[in-house]
Amino acid sequence: MAKSAKSATARTGHVYHFMRNDSRPEKAFTTERAKRAGKANACSGQIFVTVPPDHFGPIPPENDPKMNRGVLVGDSWDDRFECRQWGAHLPHVAGIAGQSKYGSQSVALSGGYEDDEDHGEWFLYTGSGGRDLSGNKRTNKHQAFDQKFEKLNQALRVSCMEGYPVRVVRSFKEKRSSYAPEKGVRYDGVYRIEKCWRKIGIQGFKVCRYLFVRCDNEPAPWTSDEHGDCPRPLPVIKELKGATDVTERKDTPSWDYDEAKGWTWVKPPPISRSPVRTVDPNEQIRVRKAIKNAQNTSIRERLLKEFSCLLCRKVMISPLTTPCGHNFCKSCLLGAYSDPSFVRERGAASGRSLRAKRLSRSVPLVLLIFRTSYRILRSIESLWI
Repeated sequence: MAKSAKSATARTGHVYHFMRNDSRPEKAFTTERAKRAGKANACSGQIFVTVPPDHFGPIPPENDPKMNRGVLVGDSWDDRFECRQWGAHLPHVAGIAGQSKYGSQSVALSGGYEDDEDHGEWFLYTGSGGRDLSGNKRTNKHQAFDQKFEKLNQALRVSCMEGYPVRVVRSFKEKRSSYAPEKGVRYDGVYRIEKCWRKIGIQGFKVCRYLFVRCDNEPAPWTSDEHGDCPRPLPVIKELKGATDVTERKDTPSWDYDEAKGWTWVKPPPISRSPVRTVDPNEQIRVRKAIKNAQNTSIRERLLKEFSCLLCRKVMISPLTTPCGHNFCKSCLLGAYSDPSFVRERGAASGRSLRAKRLSRSVPLVLLIFRTSYRILRSIESLWI
C-alpha cells in the first residue's frame, strides 16, 4: 500500500510506503527520507505486544508472544522508541496517551512541566497545552495561555471519573524527581487518578492538575517490598484551596482493590475501539474496495434499474410513462392491448383435449385514452443512449 502526497511546489508526488508490523526491524530505524541524523527522524521498530493501542491497565503475559512474560514493573528501555515497542507508553514525544471521549491509557514523567511534584507512590501531574508551538517554536517551554480540560487533558479527566488504571513510565530527563531512573525509561506500574483540578501555575497561567496514586500488584522499583500496594488514604493537597474546576470520582472505580485478587477490574474494562489488526493490509484494501464499489452504484446503473420496462424487464426502448406512473416500452404496452381477445387452451382431467376458448380482454379506460395521445419520453431515453 502506498500513499501519494502532493507537493505545493512540484507537480510530481512522493510515494510513501506502508510497512507491516512484522516487516519492521526490532530497533527504531531511519529511512532515506530522514533529514536528521540519529533518531530525530526515526521510525518505530516492531511492536512486540498484541494489546490494542487503547488498552488500559497492565500488559499481561498472554499479550507477549515474544517472551511470554508481559511488561513487568521495573522494565527499562534505552529510549521512548523502545518503550513504545513494548506498549507501555506509545507516544514517543507526547507525555499523555489517550482519547478525549475514551480515557487515558498511560503518561510519561519526563520533566516537561516544572509544576510536577513526584512523591513516588503518588505524584501531581500537569496537563498538556498552554504553550505557543506555532512556527519554529516546537521546544517552547514558556506558558502563553491557560490550559483547559480538552483533548488529552480531558482524556485524563475521563480516567479520573471512571477510575481507570493508567500506566506510568519515568524518564531520566525528570531531573527534579528522586524516583526517576538514572538512564533510559522505566515502567513503574499502574496508578489511578483520584482528583483533578485547575490552578494558577508557576508561570502565571492556569494549568490542569491531576493527583495520581499508585495501585499496582507489583512493588515499586524503589522499594524492597515483596507485595504490591494496599489502599492508602489520599495525601493532603494544599493547592486545592485555591483550585477551580475540581473533579472527584463519585461512583465506584473500575479498577479497585479486592481482598482475594488484589488490584483488579471490578467493572468490565472499556471495549477497545482500535482492535489489533491481524489481516493482511493488502487483503483489507481489496475488501474495502469491493464494499465501496458495491455501495457506490453509478447514477447510470440506478437509472437503468429504475426505468426498466415492467413487461419485458429490460431497458426501455421508446419509453412511455402511463398516467398512473408506470414505465413501459412503446412496443410492449401497445402490443399487450393490440388484440382485445386472446385464446386459452383447455384440457380435461382425463387428459382429453378440449376446444380452445376465445376470451375477451377488458382494456382499462385510461389506457384506451392514453393509446390515442401518448408521447415518447426522449429526455429519459437519452440517459442511456
